[in-house]
Amino acid sequence: MKKEIGFMDFNLYKIDEDLHLIKEMKHGDTSAIETFVRKYYSDILKYCRRRTSSNEDAMDLTQEVFLRFFSNFSSYKHYGKAKNYLYVIAGHLCVDHYKQAKCFVGLDETMCIELAGVSVEDQISLENAVQELPITLKQVIELYYYQGLKINEISKILRIGVPLVKYRLAQAKKILRNRLEAEI
Repeated sequence: MKKEIGFMDFNLYKIDEDLHLIKEMKHGDTSAIETFVRKYYSDILKYCRRRTSSNEDAMDLTQEVFLRFFSNFSSYKHYGKAKNYLYVIAGHLCVDHYKQAKCFVGLDETMCIELAGVSVEDQISLENAVQELPITLKQVIELYYYQGLKINEISKILRIGVPLVKYRLAQAKKILRNRLEAEI
């Protein structure tokens, strides 16, 4: 009599597959490491992409997730799904990614909101709002806040006058303030 494989049996197989990979990796099997990374890389990358503003940041964070996993691998105890543990690492790294930034785009030049007190969702909302700005305003915001350039330097880079840089900066902040207040 043939036994049908049910949903629960399939899930147990997947867990056993992880356990097998982990045992092989602990014995130094590099092909098992490669298989493990390939198995989970795209899921972790998608997770990081949803929580960061750029593809490059998401890729860097995904690499860091696996580096952290393998750097503490000798003490890793497998209690179920390795994927869940990778998501935990990714979540912490994404939060840390925003905390490391020095400043958040402020509502005026003297105000700089520290990221430690700002939720990841608010940071993502702001990043999206910046991306939606007209290119002329977006350039000024990015150079001023994200690159830390002074107004005179921005003027030289964009080949526009200092008053126009100040005007664009003020306009961009006004638009961002209105968009963010509308979301609240």
